[in-house]
Amino acid sequence: MRDLKDGIRAHVRLDWMGRVHKRFRGTDADKRYANEVAVLKVLGERGCEYVPKLLEEYPDELYFVSSSVGKPADTISKERADQLFADLERDYGVRHLDAESRNITYDMRAGRFCIIDFELAEILPDPKKVA
Repeated sequence: MRDLKDGIRAHVRLDWMGRVHKRFRGTDADKRYANEVAVLKVLGERGCEYVPKLLEEYPDELYFVSSSVGKPADTISKERADQLFADLERDYGVRHLDAESRNITYDMRAGRFCIIDFELAEILPDPKKVA
């Protein structure tokens, strides 16, 4: 597997099938793991196509496997990144609490920008169900 990130908060690797393996560590690793898994599940249920899909989860190990959604979008403008995060909140009811361009990727297969790293995010009511 190829390392994508090896930091104090997480170790992220990409396997030969293009799946992302994320292991949490450091302060509040258990809470950050639980939050990211919950957010990815909600986004999947709400039909969001531009975030990773949760494939496997191992709560005892603070580790999950997800689909890959491309490579870092290093050249995205702040305005475009802000719009993507606003769209996520408006359309899918998830507020990304680390809404920075480092959490935007570009998926060449899908032909679009995607959002990653939901360990710091808030699930809001489903906007499709709010009257």
